[in-house]
Amino acid sequence: MRGPVLAIDQGTSGTKALVICPERGVIGSGSSPVRPRHGPRGLVETDPAELIGSVLEAGRMAVADAAEPVAAVGLANQGETVLAWDPANGRPLTGAVVWQDRRAEGICRELAAHAEEVRTLTGLPLDPYFAAPKMAWIRRQLTREGVVTTSDSWLVHQLTGAFVTDAATAGRTQLLGLHDVAWSSRALEIFGLSDERLPAVVDCAGAVGTTTAFGGETPLTGLLVDQQAALLAQNALEPGQAKCTYGTGAFLLAQTGGRASSGSSGLVSCVAWRLGGRTDYCLDGQVYTAASAVRWLTDLGVISGATDLDPVGASVPDTGGVTFVPALAGLAAPWWRSDLRGSVTGLGLDTTAGHLVRALCEGIAAQVVALADAVARDLGAPLTTLRVDGGLTGSSLLMQTQADLLQRPVEVSALPDATALGAGVVARLGLDPRLTPSRATPAWQPSAVYEPRIAPEEAAERIAGFRAAVDSLLERP
Repeated sequence: MRGPVLAIDQGTSGTKALVICPERGVIGSGSSPVRPRHGPRGLVETDPAELIGSVLEAGRMAVADAAEPVAAVGLANQGETVLAWDPANGRPLTGAVVWQDRRAEGICRELAAHAEEVRTLTGLPLDPYFAAPKMAWIRRQLTREGVVTTSDSWLVHQLTGAFVTDAATAGRTQLLGLHDVAWSSRALEIFGLSDERLPAVVDCAGAVGTTTAFGGETPLTGLLVDQQAALLAQNALEPGQAKCTYGTGAFLLAQTGGRASSGSSGLVSCVAWRLGGRTDYCLDGQVYTAASAVRWLTDLGVISGATDLDPVGASVPDTGGVTFVPALAGLAAPWWRSDLRGSVTGLGLDTTAGHLVRALCEGIAAQVVALADAVARDLGAPLTTLRVDGGLTGSSLLMQTQADLLQRPVEVSALPDATALGAGVVARLGLDPRLTPSRATPAWQPSAVYEPRIAPEEAAERIAGFRAAVDSLLERP
């Protein structure tokens, strides 16, 4: 079958849906916002009804926009967002605890003696960012009823009645064996989750059920966690190819093929995807706050939104000596200090909104450089270019800053909504097993290429200033 597919990206701040035709490209689109709730002690939650409501609304908008039926559905998900729910009727028993939520920090401290064992088993460091600590926290603090899973399993159950998760999403839980790609009884024991009923782990492409939510009986044939979906859409199919998505956070992934890297430089080694029973792996590094840091500046009234980054930043030639470490939800890879808070230093009476904007862009870009350097150490060779996607790639200031500090070209994807496109790729593969990933993936084409405009010495000096600010945070008791 060569009909169009509906590709849905259920993200942190909203759901995007595309209807993708193999001959005509994107022929329909829809979107629906999601607004997580922030609270004390690191609380970040979303109403599950808002999640499924956004999936239905965005998907139906896209199908209506295309004005023709779809042959299959693909779904990308947030990865580490979890909730408890009743498998008998699908009713949520808790809110959806978002990946940014930090309330499981106490559980991670309690399990610190098992950190190295957890990393060896699952490839993931012990951190409340991942699903298992949140699942354990829900079981201790909220409810022992029902099942507790990542949000994709609940969404799929709502759509089809199936109880599954894909191998890449399962790999984000800290409960999946890195090498056998199966639930780890030892990891479950460590987190006190041995008695849990867990979803079946399935390939990322293949029929898992049917849904009538978008008109007619339509198979759901593709499931993939968000960042790996973007990696696939960026055509990063060979070891060493990398992409960075600038969304709520910034996420850099580099392909390692059929080999799980040791991740010795502070990056995460995890499943990229499993297709036809074959597992590919990737290195994964995170910046917890990117667009969410922009939103923070917006909420303070410094700017009116992300579209202000370039005009406000252009009002000054540099940061004016301001250094911004945007660790507003802790520092992720390669430091893994979820307890840290952000900092803004070098303020003066002459500091303007433009200086703060430039310092924020520099802080985001400098963290991505740290991730790229870690990838280079793990792979034994530097990245030649960086392919990027996500909403913040619309900022020329941020992208030029990224190229300057990275000292490598930054190629901005010409294909918007890369995560949704990746969901479309696995939906297409699940619909037609004869296809290969390279044939199902859109041809790579940048809309813009940013070349470094500063000398390596200046880049090194600016990176050193940022890392000195990070070091001062790390040294605090």
